Amino acid sequence: MVLPVRRNPLMKRRQRWRPFLVVLSLLAGMFAAGTGAHAADVQCKVDYSVNDWGSGFTANITLTNLGPAINGWTLKYSYAGNQKLSQGWSGNWTQSGQDVTVTNLSWNGALATNASVSFGGNFTYSGTNAKPTSFSVNGTACNGAHKAPTVSLTSPAAGATYSSGATIPLAATASANDGATISKVEFYSDTTLLGTDTSSPYSFSWTNVPAGDYSLYAKAYDSQGATAESTPVGVHVASGPAVVASPTALTVQQGKTGTFGVKLSSQPSGNVTVTVARDSGNTGLTVSSGGTLTFTPSNWSTAQNVTISADSSGTGAATFTAKATGYDTASVTVTEMKSNGAYEDRFLTLYNKITDPANGYFSKEGIPYHSVETLMVEAPDQGHETTSEAYSYLIWLQAVYGKVTGDWSKFNNAWAVMEKYMIPSHADQPTNSYYDPSKPATYAAEHDLPEQYPSQIDSGVTSGKDPIAAELKSAYGTDDVYGMHWLQDVDNVYGYGDTPGGGCEEGPNTKAPSFINTYQRGPQESVWETIPQPTCDKMAYGGKNGYLDLFIKDSSYAKQWKYTDAPDADARAIQAAYWADTWAKQQNKGSDVSATVAKAGKMGDYLRYSFFDKYFKKIGNCTSPSCPAGTGKDSAHYLLSWYYAWGGATDTSAGWAWRIGDSASHSGYQNPMAAYALTNDSAMAPKSTTGTDDWKKSLQRQLEFYRWLQSSEGAIAGGATNSWGGAYGTPPSGDSTFYGMAYDWQPVYHDPPSNQWFGFQAWSMERVAEYYYASGDTTAKTVLDKWVAWATANTTLNPDGTFQIPSTLHWSGQPDTWNASSPGSNSGLHVTIADYTNDVGVAAAYAKTLAYYAAKSGDTTARSTAQTLLDDMWTNNQDGIGIAVPETRTDYNRFTQPYSTSNTNHDGVYVPSGWTGTMPNGDKIDSNATFLSIRSWYKQDPSWSKVQSYLNGGAAPVFTYHRFWAQADIAMAMATYGQLFNQ
Repeated sequence: MVLPVRRNPLMKRRQRWRPFLVVLSLLAGMFAAGTGAHAADVQCKVDYSVNDWGSGFTANITLTNLGPAINGWTLKYSYAGNQKLSQGWSGNWTQSGQDVTVTNLSWNGALATNASVSFGGNFTYSGTNAKPTSFSVNGTACNGAHKAPTVSLTSPAAGATYSSGATIPLAATASANDGATISKVEFYSDTTLLGTDTSSPYSFSWTNVPAGDYSLYAKAYDSQGATAESTPVGVHVASGPAVVASPTALTVQQGKTGTFGVKLSSQPSGNVTVTVARDSGNTGLTVSSGGTLTFTPSNWSTAQNVTISADSSGTGAATFTAKATGYDTASVTVTEMKSNGAYEDRFLTLYNKITDPANGYFSKEGIPYHSVETLMVEAPDQGHETTSEAYSYLIWLQAVYGKVTGDWSKFNNAWAVMEKYMIPSHADQPTNSYYDPSKPATYAAEHDLPEQYPSQIDSGVTSGKDPIAAELKSAYGTDDVYGMHWLQDVDNVYGYGDTPGGGCEEGPNTKAPSFINTYQRGPQESVWETIPQPTCDKMAYGGKNGYLDLFIKDSSYAKQWKYTDAPDADARAIQAAYWADTWAKQQNKGSDVSATVAKAGKMGDYLRYSFFDKYFKKIGNCTSPSCPAGTGKDSAHYLLSWYYAWGGATDTSAGWAWRIGDSASHSGYQNPMAAYALTNDSAMAPKSTTGTDDWKKSLQRQLEFYRWLQSSEGAIAGGATNSWGGAYGTPPSGDSTFYGMAYDWQPVYHDPPSNQWFGFQAWSMERVAEYYYASGDTTAKTVLDKWVAWATANTTLNPDGTFQIPSTLHWSGQPDTWNASSPGSNSGLHVTIADYTNDVGVAAAYAKTLAYYAAKSGDTTARSTAQTLLDDMWTNNQDGIGIAVPETRTDYNRFTQPYSTSNTNHDGVYVPSGWTGTMPNGDKIDSNATFLSIRSWYKQDPSWSKVQSYLNGGAAPVFTYHRFWAQADIAMAMATYGQLFNQ
């Protein structure tokens, strides 16, 4: 039996937001006064924003010192119009004509490196109010942060093959920015330094290279100490001289021809004859030219073409081998197919079922429901809610459709629907302009159990500084955050009416989609224990303070908006956009998707908030709330955390907003493919100053994370946290660490344990496999080699067409503390499989993982396992609207389960004694509440009788669910297999 929480990890989005008030005044005594630094030493940036009411405005200025520490500052700038200073604060303000000067006060004159100071002033004006175009500090222009150099590895080519003992020529181009110069370029194989060059052209000859697979990259240094790394390139060194064929897989349509190239891996001493012939397989495929090729000591490295002809009726694959005496053989798999091929035909069949309006996957707005069925409790607590996950799968599905059909309009429309309905508009996040990056949010501890809430606001804990807010505003010209909120009540069943673009709640009378919030109270709060609330809490529903005082304890409460981003969903949308761009360009249709792909880059820029500790504390050994606050990027772990969140006051005169990252990172959320896309596809390059560099570092850090968490058997363990227990507590004695973050086998949520679901393994490894397929990075291959061997060894493919894959995982031990230069073996970290499943959605993601891995590595077991899984579910699990299997839901006894402090899991809905309120439909909220009592509308669901019978003592109900993400993954897995293996 498979519990639903294993089927969908969104079951538990813990602590998706916090209504933290941002302190607007500068902390008195933060800096000591002193003498000014020399002008030549000043490096700085200025962030300028206004709150304009037509005849006047408030100028909000943040000065950040990017150079050596300064003691005393003078800021100067000019207006182009008739703006006149009325008053200023947090500085000495003066104006002469159009020129404005601000100097420090006694307490805010000292600015350490990367420190910031904020100040403001009120002005009157008439006509236009153009922003100043330039600023200076202590006589030096503020040009912003120094931009890192750029570097690209130009040799060898990705996927190149050499012979053992060969010399591999390494070459790179590098350029510096902002007046700096390149001081040196280093060449690496994984973490091993191979050589260094200090002058252009940058090159190094790696001699006597032994057989093996290598990941090579270049690292550039500039004269100001900034560095950058190139995209890694994978190469293969054969044990001896080899025949090299490219591509190694080829599709030929019936009655047509196709070609592949053949060359040698190293220079021969004399002429070499290579013969090419079909070795096995489809006899309808034959060599029509290039069956015998001659290579000389002068043309050995120039590919010669072999032409394969297909007959008019055959289908299937054949293996062609290119052989030469004394050389390793090259093999090419050639597949004869009809115009689409069997697996792409399956994709189109399923795609048509999913998109058929009669089958119920979409709302009238074109929003994908979480499931066709409405009676569904797992991550969302009703089937016609949806998640950012579903939107990302829609975008991915339409990208694959564009690949198959050449029609990219549906991909563009999918992004547009997501942008309209799941990314809050400016009206939905109206007070971001008040956000102060130097004080992102006020601290409140997380707790283990719902009964320990509300959590006390504690302004005595110092938050770090947000280092990316200013550059995001500069890059995109807005204070708004461009990220998906994670949860939506598509049919407004609850009745909050937080309609996207509507600004705030409209109530139960609207049928438009509504943003909602849930999961607020610690790792034990499962979906069965939640009290959903609006994203815009104007205290119209709930209790006297809306829903706010169920979660946070404060002296007073303000009406506010708040959103939470699920980073895995945003990253998946970016991943899909990369493939859309790649495939569209292959069709000479890159311009069809360019505008949408650029938006994916913007989303990636903001997704960096998931890289940071929740309160921007320094990463590593943070074992009390008083641990050091971060400045610059030292609060970044560079991993995709469980969430990031942002919010603020609904009242524009209140003047506050907040943002938080997350201290915990789960292995199942990482996406090296998205990181690779954002650093390698210029069409989606982040526009911010440091966005690309951050994603390059994230790519490396994610790969290290996987290696650190890989168990002795091969499965990937849970994750790490910078804030033990969500309160910067002390981890258990002896707990291993990753860059100072503590190992956590069940990061984020505990009901059920967050890393017991095999689906997280399949989802995450699919991204690694895509990255390996696209890049050839051997670091990814190392992880996949071990993981695939473990997974396939524990997969059962029965003769009758049924299958079993792992379901529930149990963990013991821990990884070795991470050492980047010498990773441990993790001999003490183990996984066991508690039970197995025939979950078709997870099986599809698993099959895609195996397919991408097999296509790049040539692993025949992985390929055959992927194909059999897809064939079995196609043959045995189809129904009228998709592919699905029955599920027995014993957990539905929790519909009416009360909260109990004596219950081990503290199941049920916890409401503090004396707290009372109502849901929009009038359902009462008090200490006697249950999941069902605050969702009485469930009793009108067409399938409710099945649950009621179970609650009355009958058998557990059985449902056959059609989850949108699962159906999309199955369809895409079919297309992926067909495209990779030309079938």
